[in-house]
Order: sequence, then C-alpha cells, then structure tokens
Amino acid sequence: MEASTILPVLKKKLAFLSGGKDRRSGLILTIPLCTEQTSMEELSSTLDYLLGIPSEKCKARGFTVIVDGRKSQWNVVKTVVLMLQNVIPAEVSLVCVVKPDEFWDKKVTHFCFWKEKDRLGFEVILVSANKLTRYIEPCQLTDEFGGSLQYDHMDWVNKRLVFEKFTKESTSLLDELAVINENEKTSQPDKPRPSDCNALPSFDPETVLQTGHELLSELQQRRFNGSEGGGGGLLAQPQVMKLLDSLREQYTKYQEVCRQRSKRSQLEEIQTKVMQVVNWLEGPGTDQLRTQWGIGDSIRASQALQLKHEEIESQHSEWFAVYVELNQQMAALLSAGDDEDLLELKALQQQLSDVCYRQASQLEFRQNVLQSAHEFHGTAQDLSQQLDGLLGMLCADVAPADGAAIQQTLKHLEEKLKSVEGALQSLREKGQVLLEQISNQTSWFYGKEMQIENKENVDHVHSVMEDMQLRKQRCEDMVDVRRLKMLQMVQLFKCEEDASQAVEWLGELLDALLKTHIRLGDDSQETKVLLEKHRKFVDVAQSTYDYGRQLLQATVVLCQSLRCTTRSSGDTLPRLNRVWKQFTVTADERQHRLDMASSFHTAAERVLKEGCEQVEVLEVEVFEEVETVGKALLDRLTVPVIFPDG
Repeated sequence: MEASTILPVLKKKLAFLSGGKDRRSGLILTIPLCTEQTSMEELSSTLDYLLGIPSEKCKARGFTVIVDGRKSQWNVVKTVVLMLQNVIPAEVSLVCVVKPDEFWDKKVTHFCFWKEKDRLGFEVILVSANKLTRYIEPCQLTDEFGGSLQYDHMDWVNKRLVFEKFTKESTSLLDELAVINENEKTSQPDKPRPSDCNALPSFDPETVLQTGHELLSELQQRRFNGSEGGGGGLLAQPQVMKLLDSLREQYTKYQEVCRQRSKRSQLEEIQTKVMQVVNWLEGPGTDQLRTQWGIGDSIRASQALQLKHEEIESQHSEWFAVYVELNQQMAALLSAGDDEDLLELKALQQQLSDVCYRQASQLEFRQNVLQSAHEFHGTAQDLSQQLDGLLGMLCADVAPADGAAIQQTLKHLEEKLKSVEGALQSLREKGQVLLEQISNQTSWFYGKEMQIENKENVDHVHSVMEDMQLRKQRCEDMVDVRRLKMLQMVQLFKCEEDASQAVEWLGELLDALLKTHIRLGDDSQETKVLLEKHRKFVDVAQSTYDYGRQLLQATVVLCQSLRCTTRSSGDTLPRLNRVWKQFTVTADERQHRLDMASSFHTAAERVLKEGCEQVEVLEVEVFEEVETVGKALLDRLTVPVIFPDG
C-alpha cells in the first residue's frame, strides 16, 4: 500500500508512528482518538499502512500502542483495542490506554482487559497521561503526553510521499537501466540492432538521483521526524543508500551506454554525411565540370563562362563547408576515440579528403584555364583595336603642312607599330600558356586521365594568333609604304625650302653686287685683281643658280612620284629666273666697266711712262686713244648698272 492511495486518510492523523521507542526498543504506535466518531475502516487502513513500514526485525521486537482516549468515549476505546486484536495481535506487546482525568462510568468494571490478556494476545493497561512515563521514557513521548520528542505529522506525511515516490521511481529506473545495459552488452555491432535497444528510461536519472540525495541528507540530519518508526533510521536510510548506490552503478553503466550510443550515432551520422558529400562531388559535381570545357571565342564569351564557373564553385562551396565541419568532427573523435574506431574514422577522413581535394584541384584548374582564356581574349581584343586604329591612320589621306608635321606623324606611326608588336608578343605568350593548359586539361572521371577533345579550343587559339599576325603584317607593309611616301614628302618640302633659300642667296649676291662692288681700281694692277674677284663672284652666283634649278627639278620629280598634282614649284622658278637675269645683267655691266677701266689704266700708264722718257716722240694717236677710252668709261659710269625693269 502506498501513502498516495490513502493520503486523505493519512492526513486525518488517526494513527501515527512518532519514531519513539519503549524500554524494549519496540516501536511506539499512537492512536489519538477524538470527540468525533472515528471510522474504524479508515483506522484499519491507516494501521495496515503504518504496520507495513517497519522491517521484520523491528516488528519482532513488538509494538507499544498508545490509545489516547482522553477525548473519546469508552466504547470507542474498547472497540479500538479489540480491533488491534484482529489487525496486529502478534506484533503488539503492550497497549496503553490513556484515560481522561474524570474516569469513565462504571461500565469499565464490566470489562477487565487484564483478564482478557490471553484471549487478546497482549497486555492492556489504563493509565493517565502523567503516569505514562512509568512505561515509556519522556524523550520517546510526544509533547501531548508530556514528552520531548518532536513530531510533525504533515511533515512526516510529505516526507513519506517523497520517500515512496523516490523508491518507486528508483526501483523502476533500476529495472529499466538494467534492461538497457544488458541489451547493449549482448548486442553485436555488426548485426542490426533491435528497435528497443535505443529505448530511454521513463525517469530522468539525474532528477531521481538528486531527489534521493536530498532525501538521504534529510534522513541523516534527522529532520525526518518519525524516520525510525517510518523506516528512516532502521529501514528508510539504508534503503535509500542502497537504492542510490545501485542507481549510481547502473547510471554509470547507462552513461557509458549513452556515450557509446552517441559515438555510434555520431559515427553513423558522419558516415552518412560523408557519403552524401562524396556522392554529390563524384556525381552531379563531376557532371557539372565535365560539361564545362570550352574557353569561348571572345572576351564576352569567356566572361560568361567564368560566371557559370562561379555558380558551380558556389554550389561546391556549400559541400566544402560540410567537408570542413565533418573533418573537424572526425578530428575531435580521433583525438578522443577508441582504438577500434580509429581505423574506420581514418578511412572515412581519407576518402572524404581525397575526393574534396581532387574536386577542388579540378575547380582551380578550370578557373585557371578560364582566367588564361579571359586574358588571351582581352589581349586579342586590345590588339585588334590597336590594329584597327593603325589601319585607320594608314588609310587616311596625308596632308601635312610642313616637314615637322610629317616627322611627328612618322613618329606616331612608329609608336603605334611598336605597341602593336608588343601586344602581339604578349598575345603569343598568353596563347602559349593557354595552349599548355588546354593540353593538360583532363576529364573529371574520378581522377582518370582521359584526354578531352580540345581540338576546337586549340584551333581557335591558333586561328586568333594567325589572324592577328596576318593583320599585323599587312599593317607593317602599309606602314612601310606610308613611311616611304612621307620621306619623299619630307624631301619635297626640303627641296622647296632649299630652292627658296637659293633664291634668297642669289638676291643677296645681287644686292652685294649692286651696293659693294662699285670700285674700278686706281691702276691696271688693282683693276686686274678686281676682275679676278668678279669672276669668282660670278662663279658663286652661277653655282647658286644651278643648285636652285636642280632643287626645283627634283621637286617636280617628287610631285610626280607622289601624284601630288596640287603642288608644284609655284613662283619659286620665276623668282629664281628673274633674280638670275638681273644678276647676269649687272655682272656683265660690271665686267664691261672693269674691262674698260683696265684698258684705260693700261693706256694711261704707257703714256705716262713714255712721256717721261721721250715726250717728243709720243704720237698724237696715243693721246687720243687714252682720251677716247677715258671719255667712254665716264659715259658708261653715268648710265645705271641695272634699270628698274630689271
């Protein structure tokens, strides 16, 4: 019988075990009767429950029953005493009926308990409350009988409920833990496990253990009033300790079982996740990479392929994150795992690492190929734009203003051509790198070295490089033609410039002839010197004129070669001819005057010489000759060297 089933009856305190003992160490059972009518059925249930608490050893020492009849009637007391005969005759040693101060009526004389001892099986005495200490020590009596024993019935009932609840839960828990531990012990890891092997106990072991420790602590501190009578000292405390010891033992085994379960479950979960990662990487992940092997035919196409590859990498990253997490879990298990688990864990870890690293390498390789293709197409696009710009310059008409502009244009062309050559060399280098990567590109079948058909990619790379080489060669040829044309134009401008310079030089010679070449000499010798200088001066002018003519002839030839019909010698040739004509007229006049001066000085000097020696012999004709030449010279000197019309 459990206290919870008769809890309302127990709370009425119809009977109780206070924990006190008589002089024979027998337990004291107290039945406090009240003025109200006592239900014999409820009292009987209470006694049945209370007598089921002590151990058999305690029961063998007998009970001393105190029937408190001070607030009850005699017939009720008599009924209770007779009921004890039916309920616990063998366990009762003495029944002390506490009588009221005013004794019952004479009816008691008609029923002598001492005469009925043999029939009742125990001794019954009538005693007043103050005389009860003759049979029981005061320290073993509660305060209502003048004793010092502390007893709180409601506290006892509550503690009893806790004790019974703990006993029931711990007993049930022990049975469940024993079954779970035994099933775990007999199960074989290589065979399917029954569904009940993973069963959980009905009660939380930690909670039950905590309840037991709290209960034991109260029992040991004797706060459980009535603990001895209720089995506290003689039964409750040892029972609680025994249950706690058994619980701790089984719970320790159960914790190990749970640890093994958790480890096994974790291993199974890790294995499942590992296979999920491996199956995806070797399945859909590999299929994605197998379909992506092109390099595109332009920078835009290569960018689209890179975006697609980034999507593939993003999907792989999610699985790689799972791999990192699994690797950390397996590393933790390996550091704290048992020997039998190490091989399986290491095999799983190695398998997962191999697959992930292989897939990551293929992703990186593919990314490098796409990056090289992007750089190759970018360089090809830049080179194509440079070639287009160079071709545009070469196809445009050249109409420079002067030689400096032509030189600047030539320099710009050379820079453009040099830049194109550098870009083409860079394209070759990047194309070679890309071709090497393409040649090493393999399929993604579990690491099998199966060459992918890359002919289309290789042909495309070669085609781009050959096309750029041909375009560059055509531009070079056109640059050569343009360079020759521009050099001829430089020569044309130079010839025109030099021809103009010759005209200026010839004009300067004319000015010098008119302004500085005016002396005729003081004698024949000086005149001869002036004649010699004049011939040399005329030779210089003749050379200048011839040089100008040659330059103008070269200009005509260059214009014909350049098909430059809009350009010609212009007014340079007329100016040259006009200046030359003026110069020749002036030079001739100068020559005549010097010749006449020479004749005059020669004749005059002969007259003077001969006159000093033989004046009388000089003929008239000689004087006339001198006079005639002198007058002619004077007349010549009065005429302008050159007329205003040239």
